[in-house]
Amino acid sequence: MAQAAFAPEPAPQHTEPSFDVLRWHDEPWTAQLALDLLPESNGPKVEVLSGSVIVTPHAGIDHQSVERELPYVLHRAARKAGFWVYPEINVISGHDLFIPDIAVLRNSGGGRTTVPIAEAVLLGEIVSPGNRRKDVIDRPREYAAVGVPFFLRVDLRNRVPTIALFELVDGEYRPLAAAAAGSTFAMREPFEFAIDPAELLDEEASPAATTGDSADDLA
Repeated sequence: MAQAAFAPEPAPQHTEPSFDVLRWHDEPWTAQLALDLLPESNGPKVEVLSGSVIVTPHAGIDHQSVERELPYVLHRAARKAGFWVYPEINVISGHDLFIPDIAVLRNSGGGRTTVPIAEAVLLGEIVSPGNRRKDVIDRPREYAAVGVPFFLRVDLRNRVPTIALFELVDGEYRPLAAAAAGSTFAMREPFEFAIDPAELLDEEASPAATTGDSADDLA
């Protein structure tokens, strides 16, 4: 009696996006596949680069403090020049999916899930100790390769914030402006903006400052 031919077990079918797909999908990933198959998340950052999914947890609290403060003050300055600033949005570059810490766009991202990288006038990264090579070397190289005009880097080494702005010249980023905590970072392009990098980190206020008591009151 002939035996039935062996049929491989089909890959699981998911009716809703799920991170379980990372266990069985073994073909190269694209940005669109990730958007279709993986759920939206406020947890790990999920990016796609060269056919692979890259999942990273949230960085430390200092990183989150900068990501809260800097896009807010940048956006207020950028709007005067007709630009829009967003933290951690989906940026599509070919088959790759980037989620930069800061994105300055030529047009509003309102109502959209993704934006093409061609709409970015500036992309920024906040350097994390565990991803230092990515933030300092890899990402600026990738952004430069597709023609993003400006790159902004915030470095928190030793809890001394430093901001540096770079401009794309002949396919490479060249430094335009830089400043560390205690001095003023000022840029003119792609719009005017100035800040003391020290303002980006959360520090404990003194008890007197918290309660509003003056030194004379406490004497």
